[in-house]
Amino acid sequence: MAIRQVESLVADHWVAPDQNAHEIHAAIDGSVIAQAGSGKNHTATLLEYAKVKGGTALRTLGFNDRAKLLKALAMKLSEHKEDLYQLSFLTGATAKDHFFDIDGGIATVFGYASIGRRELPDSQIYCDGKVEQLSRSGSFLGQHIAAPRRGVAVQINAYNFPVWGMLEKLAPAILAGMQVIVKPATASRYVTAAAVRIIAASNILPPGSIQLVTGSVGDLLDHLDCQDVLSFTGSEQTAHLLRSAPALVKTQYGLSPSKTV
Repeated sequence: MAIRQVESLVADHWVAPDQNAHEIHAAIDGSVIAQAGSGKNHTATLLEYAKVKGGTALRTLGFNDRAKLLKALAMKLSEHKEDLYQLSFLTGATAKDHFFDIDGGIATVFGYASIGRRELPDSQIYCDGKVEQLSRSGSFLGQHIAAPRRGVAVQINAYNFPVWGMLEKLAPAILAGMQVIVKPATASRYVTAAAVRIIAASNILPPGSIQLVTGSVGDLLDHLDCQDVLSFTGSEQTAHLLRSAPALVKTQYGLSPSKTV
């Protein structure tokens, strides 16, 4: 079997592994099946492209339009399920596991698409509750309005759900009008990368809506601020590392780690 080169997607360009790449082993027999990672730091490019290109495009759309994109994306992924199944076998997954990870992930995207079309307004903002009278005379009124943040959603995923783990974070972010940077787990990142390649090739999402880092994130977390979102599923050890990141502490992120089994 040829060794796969698991590329990162940075500013809509695929970046191949370099001499700093790490080997990925098949769970079945321990053979080397892929290489991933690069010594180059892409932080500045990732953030600029996401916020300037992807964020601007997504915020011009309303909830209903974003929901339509998600539905089209789920349909496109459904066409390539068999390809993802074959890769997933190398992680040690069974056909039953594929039902939860790949089929379940696609179903989750369909679910958020339905929520966006049926439960959210045809608008770029969401009015949370009624207008409240805040002064006795009625001269001071208030209402909670939800609007997309101006930052980026960085999503760190666990090894055991390389497709569903990504899609269950990506779908609500896109629906909310936030562009995504995906960081998959080391052991199964070649499956996640294959799914992202399908998404990117479809041209369904606006440019900059999704980027992928298959190696180290470098100093990416050090450049996040209060407009950014960090979503994490993984080990308690990694959670402690994230909680101690200076930028995350400064902006008072509340991380709730999901332990994997």
